[in-house]
Amino acid sequence: MPGASPAIGTAGAITIRAARPEDAAAIAAIYAPHVLVGTVSFETDEPDARQMRTRMAASDGLYPWLVATVGDAGGVIAFGYAGRFRERAAYRFVVETTVYVADAAQRQGAGRLLYEALIDTLRAQGFTQAIGVIALPNDGSIRLHESVGFRRAGVYRAVGYKNGQWIDVGHWQCALNDAAVPPVEPRRFAEVGVVRG
Repeated sequence: MPGASPAIGTAGAITIRAARPEDAAAIAAIYAPHVLVGTVSFETDEPDARQMRTRMAASDGLYPWLVATVGDAGGVIAFGYAGRFRERAAYRFVVETTVYVADAAQRQGAGRLLYEALIDTLRAQGFTQAIGVIALPNDGSIRLHESVGFRRAGVYRAVGYKNGQWIDVGHWQCALNDAAVPPVEPRRFAEVGVVRG
């Protein structure tokens, strides 16, 4: 099984690996500002480490959770994961994806490295499409998604209400595997591990 994937960023070696239960506190800390300030997340109460561990476990080994660290022993500076796109069975080949980067680690390449590993992993698992959901406006997130192969698929107008304002939500779509070929059931994350191009 492939292991961690090192790369060099402006802050040193950035390593991408599978998230572990003990990463839940760091993941919660990275996510909290996005919940409490701004409109990137539509949650209004930040989840704690226990809730994040529960979310990670709910992926049931099918949907990957990845983290970026600085070096092998460094702290978590970003996280990303995939989840079910919709409940009905016909959607089982499609995932919704997201990546969050700690404020102190912005613009160092961790987000892109993490998203590339997530996309490569989902391809290896056999998923056919990834959907990125972006609260608009958010030029940085749009650039990140498009840099790893996502293309604009549509916009829902004024569907979220947070911080006293209505927010549009854009959907970006990335083809992972050839939809013209009959799909096979996606493989579990443990079968492929973290994959890098």
